[in-house]
Amino acid sequence: MDEGLAKIRHERSKKDFPFLKLDDDEYVEFAFTRAKVCLALIFGGVAAGLIFVLFAFLLVVLGQSTIDDMGRNFMYILLFTLVMVAIAIGLFALMVYRGNRLFITNKHAIQMVMKSPMATSINVIDLSSIEDASFSQNGIWQKLFNFGTFRLSTVGDETTYTFEYSDIKPNELKEVSDLITDAKKKALRKKSED
Repeated sequence: MDEGLAKIRHERSKKDFPFLKLDDDEYVEFAFTRAKVCLALIFGGVAAGLIFVLFAFLLVVLGQSTIDDMGRNFMYILLFTLVMVAIAIGLFALMVYRGNRLFITNKHAIQMVMKSPMATSINVIDLSSIEDASFSQNGIWQKLFNFGTFRLSTVGDETTYTFEYSDIKPNELKEVSDLITDAKKKALRKKSED
């Protein structure tokens, strides 16, 4: 790639992803997130929780003809608390959804995994160390909604890095594989020059 174009792409990557620590000549090729179906499940779950709480509240209030003001106020406080809990769970799930990302640069694969705001990890893998990149779908739901598990297996210690609920496309998988092949060729060339 032309050195000027690489510098422009590097500057653009630094601007778009300021939290990534990129080398001077490194730029982001792909930025993967979890599949959009996960986002739909989060919003659907929160909506279902809110509908359930409101329905239960209506059943209790309408079923009690002798409820006094103190009991009614307690029910309103309980309703408000349950609605806030459902919204908080939704925001927590949304934060975890947005915290799981995979970046493929021209030199590295950078995997950010968040299981909770208190449990996060970042893995940085040299592309030249990756032996295999694969994508698998298991079950009817993954086929129907077009998501699955993206795997990167390394040479040597044979560690496998997985990015679940990914909606990577076949052409993107091929391009990632081509980047890995190019990185290996550059590493061999550099090793033979030394």
